[in-house]
Amino acid sequence: MSSPIFFPEPSELTTRRYFFGRSARGLGTIALASLLNRNLLAGGTGSPSNPLAGGTRGSIHPLHFAPRAKRVIYLFQSGAPSQLDLYDYKPKLIALNGQPMPESYTKGQRIAQLAGQKLTCVGTKFKFARHGNSGAEISELLPHIAGVADELAIIRSLHTEAINHDPGVTMMQTGSTQAGRPAMGAWLSYGLGSENEQLPAFVVLTSGHGQDQPLLTRYWGNGFLPGNHQGVDFRSQGEPILFVSNPQGIDGPVRRRLLDGLRDLNQLKLEAVGDPEINTRIQSYEMAYRMQTSVPELMDLKREPAKVLEDYGAQPGQSSFANNCLLARRLVERGVRFVQLYHRGWDHHGNLPADITRTCQNVDRPSAALIRDLKQRGLLEDTLVIWGGEFGRTPMNQGDMGNGNYGRDHHMKAYSIWMAGGGIKPGVTLGATDELGYNAVEDPVTVNDFQATVLRCLGLDHEKLTYRFQGRDFRLTDVAGEAIQKILA
Repeated sequence: MSSPIFFPEPSELTTRRYFFGRSARGLGTIALASLLNRNLLAGGTGSPSNPLAGGTRGSIHPLHFAPRAKRVIYLFQSGAPSQLDLYDYKPKLIALNGQPMPESYTKGQRIAQLAGQKLTCVGTKFKFARHGNSGAEISELLPHIAGVADELAIIRSLHTEAINHDPGVTMMQTGSTQAGRPAMGAWLSYGLGSENEQLPAFVVLTSGHGQDQPLLTRYWGNGFLPGNHQGVDFRSQGEPILFVSNPQGIDGPVRRRLLDGLRDLNQLKLEAVGDPEINTRIQSYEMAYRMQTSVPELMDLKREPAKVLEDYGAQPGQSSFANNCLLARRLVERGVRFVQLYHRGWDHHGNLPADITRTCQNVDRPSAALIRDLKQRGLLEDTLVIWGGEFGRTPMNQGDMGNGNYGRDHHMKAYSIWMAGGGIKPGVTLGATDELGYNAVEDPVTVNDFQATVLRCLGLDHEKLTYRFQGRDFRLTDVAGEAIQKILA
């Protein structure tokens, strides 16, 4: 039965508060209707559980291109790996090791902690070799990733606006160095919806705890998008999701009755004030209830064959990058749209040779195992995998340089990442830096270009996926960016 029409007293019509309050109620009703049956507004034939079916998604926006990828796994190497020791081989820099850095490169340039110091060239002490039919040059530190070189598109000419960690990570994840905007995973949740009603569209896994810079929850925040698009932090050790399990003495039926009562109260509030965020809150509680049964099975790696655990180097019950890579595969198998892994341990200002060796041993094998596992299961062709950090490291030394030791400072002008899988051309290397690895000199790529490319692989035009906030249409790529055509399959 529909609610009766409410006719206000004449005096009420004169107040602005009344007008805006009643208007908000009407808008809230429209928003609730769209959330309950999004395909009516999309004009498509898909379902919320499989938004891509029939050519539509679980949102009100149609796809802009035929998608090559349906999901993303982003292996974020927090702290900034040294591209000069991993992916960008510079014989000239090695030849100049220990000599002054030519002033023509650095005069008037932004340098983080090295400003005012004597700048000394430092070449890598690690050997590089060409791998696969593509001939990609990769360091001996990454033998397993080198083994899948023909699956990768390595970008050596990425550059960014940020020179410190927090704005650097914020830029890579949100398209801006300013805090408060939605993360890439939140944008994809908003733009594509979820393929599994039992799991969130955007999941975060972290490892390398206690190392380097802190990981802030806003790196996977929803910003000004509705709260249901925020990333959900899963833990590979201990309780999978905090505050989701039933408290002691509360069983399933009791929790269900509590949630039903809370839903009814929220529904009354929604009808009274018309705030769409109240409906988001209702959805969040329901998702948490569903995850009580779906997540424990998902996170139980003991269900995996011994051979798979060995390939990844995973150990059930432990917290590690290896475990998280295997969990990422299990998550995308179940329809999670965006899986973000953060691994700390790359901020090598000093003692780089020893520390980068240790970090590479933690991430090399599972990164390659993930690529092979996805391909063997037929998932790589529509799963986009990304590997990289927030910026690069300098060709100049930082810290002690005795006995073969050295360190590298933050570098914003050139760094390397790789992409593989859905929508990406395999076995290519894009871009180049100068002979000392200081500047990108061939096919330079901005962070917004990279983000536009990710959206393009998923069938989204980065200029059209927008959200109006405070009178302005915002997008992931802000006001810049072009998809990198040379690496698109």
